[in-house]
Amino acid sequence: MNFITNIWNHPKTSAAGLLIAVVSIAGVLSQQGITLGKAGTGTVVTLVAALATALLGLLAKDPGAASQQVSKSASQQAKLGALMLIALLIPLPWMQGCTAARVAQDIVNWTPALQGAVATVDSTAALLVPADAPIFAAATSGFDAASNLLVAQAKAYLANPSAGVLAQLQTQIVTLQQQVNAALLQAAKIVDAASQAHALAAIQAVGTIATAILSLVASVSSKAAVAHMAAQSGVKLSMVRPYLDDERAAGLVAAHYGEPVELARVQVAKAEQAEIGAGF
Repeated sequence: MNFITNIWNHPKTSAAGLLIAVVSIAGVLSQQGITLGKAGTGTVVTLVAALATALLGLLAKDPGAASQQVSKSASQQAKLGALMLIALLIPLPWMQGCTAARVAQDIVNWTPALQGAVATVDSTAALLVPADAPIFAAATSGFDAASNLLVAQAKAYLANPSAGVLAQLQTQIVTLQQQVNAALLQAAKIVDAASQAHALAAIQAVGTIATAILSLVASVSSKAAVAHMAAQSGVKLSMVRPYLDDERAAGLVAAHYGEPVELARVQVAKAEQAEIGAGF
C-alpha cells in the first residue's frame, strides 16, 4: 500500500501525474483509431482527454498571495481530490485481487481479526447490566460456530479455489452476516444506554469484517450466485444501518489495510452501498 501513502502525501503531484497519463493514453488511442464509443458529437476518448486537460489547467493555477485560510482550503481540497483518486484506483481494498487465489488469501487474512472480534463478543456480556446480559448472549450465541466454520472454509478455498468450495463459502458468509444483522436488531432493544453501546460496538466489529468478507466472496461469484446469496438474506443491511457507527467501521478497515481512515470511510460506504444494491 506504499503507493496509496504516496498519493495521500502528495495529492497534487499524484493527480497531475494521473491526468498527464490519461491525456497521453487518449492521444495514443486516437492515433490508433480507438474511440470507445460516441459522446455527443465527439468520442469518449476525446472527451476524456479534454476533461483531463481542463483539470490539469486548474491544477496549474498559482494561488499567488492567497490568504492562509485560502491556502488551507486549497490543501483540504487537494487532500479530498487525493482521496477520491485513491478510491477510484482501488474502489475496495478487499476487491482488488483479480484472481480467485488473491481473493482467497485476502479472505484468510481477515480471519484472525474475525476470531478476535468474536472473542470480544464472548467477553462483552460481563460488561452489561445483569438484565441485559442474557439478551446479548442469546443474540450472539451462534457467532462462535459460524465464524469457526467460515475460517475453516476460507482456508479450504485458499488451498483449493474450486466452485464447490466457493459455494460452501457463499452459504457460510451469508449465515454469519444474517446472524450479525439479527443480533444488531436484538441489541438495539437493550434499554440501558451503556449496555446497548457495548453490545452494538462488539457486534458491529464482527459485522464490519463480515461485510468485507462478503464483498470478497461476491467479487469471485457469478451474478446468479450473488443473487441467490442475497435471496437468503432475510434481515437486510438497510434494516440495521441506523445502529452502525461509520467511524468505528472505518477505523477497523484502516487498521487492517494500513491506509488512511478517510479512504477506509469511503470504501466502507461503497461496500455497503454495493451490498444493499445487490439485495443484501
